[in-house]
Amino acid sequence: MLQMFADYVAYTLFGLLPNSHLGAAVDFFIYDTIKIFLMLGTIIFLVSLIRSFFPPERTKKILSRKREYVGNIMAALLGIVTPFCSCSAVPVFIGFVESGVPLGVTFSFLISSPMVNEVALIMLWGMFGWQIAAIYIATGITVAIVGGLVIGKLKLEHLVEGYVYDIKMGETELAALTWRERAEYAWEYVVDILKKVWLYVIIGIAIGGAMHGYAPADFLVKYAGKDNLLAVPLAVLIGVPLYSNAAGIIPIVHVLMEKGMALGTVLAFMMAVTALSLPEMIILRKVLKPKLLGIFVGIMSVAIIFVGYLFNWIFV
Repeated sequence: MLQMFADYVAYTLFGLLPNSHLGAAVDFFIYDTIKIFLMLGTIIFLVSLIRSFFPPERTKKILSRKREYVGNIMAALLGIVTPFCSCSAVPVFIGFVESGVPLGVTFSFLISSPMVNEVALIMLWGMFGWQIAAIYIATGITVAIVGGLVIGKLKLEHLVEGYVYDIKMGETELAALTWRERAEYAWEYVVDILKKVWLYVIIGIAIGGAMHGYAPADFLVKYAGKDNLLAVPLAVLIGVPLYSNAAGIIPIVHVLMEKGMALGTVLAFMMAVTALSLPEMIILRKVLKPKLLGIFVGIMSVAIIFVGYLFNWIFV
């Protein structure tokens, strides 16, 4: 039904030719805009209901009781369903350190939260199937666990800005919510998130539509296919300065795969955009000394590039 509506608007109302580049781009834009916003509204509401059971205070309490390894695994898993973005990086980091959460465990959470985005996970499932979604979540969680373990083993607590250890945030009483309150919270969260991401989603869909309509079918296969050994690190370098959330990058990922870009290269690009964005690094600099921030970026870059090469090799 959505495709029929998009075809009607693009080819009947706008009078574009079905076989033209502009017609294909506009049709893609209309169809994906409606589909993605419908998916976003539904997904964010359901995820927010789950998220209402894991406020930051409860997450801190859970993680502060866990030892190494177990703590890293728990942190990576909790990072999927708990609120975190670059704007909340500083208070979340301070809260975890002040609560006694080990530094390596904290980093597993910080890596997992933006990288393994629950909205992106379900959108990938809807667009590409459960196999691709499973690959995405497995690689993201693995990178988060390994990255946190490495940072924990290096004993880098002295590279956290000193004022972080002096802050006492106190304990917040956790109030039980009724289902109605959880539903109201979920709806408010849907509205809040859509207000924040709608422009990124529109831009992402517009870029995806332009690529869908105008990019030659063999262009990305030639320059970013499995045979180009530099495709994965180049994808990471391109992704780092971009600022987008996972919902905004999914339409571009859709077209990249449709045009023939290798799966591992696409995963590396998406992870670089969501987990290594330049704005997030600037904000994290407020709590991390330059050396620790550099180590974090280096570990993440190596891990993401490894994931890209691994999946390009598996899916030859």
